[in-house]
Amino acid sequence: MMKRHPVFNLPNILTLARIAAVPAMVALLWERPSAFELALAWFVFVAAMVTDIIDGWLARKWEIETKLGAFLDPMADKLMVTTVLVMLIPLGMVPAWLVVVLLCREMAITGLRSIASQEGIVIKASSLGKIKTAYQSAAIGFLLWHEVTLGIDPPRSGLILLYIATFFSLVSAAEYFSRFFHVSTQA
Repeated sequence: MMKRHPVFNLPNILTLARIAAVPAMVALLWERPSAFELALAWFVFVAAMVTDIIDGWLARKWEIETKLGAFLDPMADKLMVTTVLVMLIPLGMVPAWLVVVLLCREMAITGLRSIASQEGIVIKASSLGKIKTAYQSAAIGFLLWHEVTLGIDPPRSGLILLYIATFFSLVSAAEYFSRFFHVSTQA
């Protein structure tokens, strides 16, 4: 059980900053962004992913985990990732169907967690879900880094990583549903 801590602590402020960066990503990726705007979007995205790691680490290290933080942290990630993926569709950087699959999975898992919490069941992030997140974040980083570097074509590499993330996304979704049905039939 989480202790009560002040809502405005550094981990929660970092999470709120990630949420506040979402409109900036929309502006940066709006209609034919320049090379500078793409580079800035890459920087904002990488900073957001780094603060995601830092805020969780700080909250655990300082023992200041809050219910608000537990709610906002995954929401901030989903807002950032889905915003960037949707904004990359009209730029021709990702296929729409792939983004639809990823978004549907996120909505299904969010709904499943909501139902589970109403039944007193906690569905924590699985290792497959964490692998999905790592591949998805790396994929978006590569997609936003548009310049060939060290002989690597970042957009092509990003798309390959996004396909891998989609595979782990679907497998982890099956795992979440399996865990939920197993636990709910035991209760």
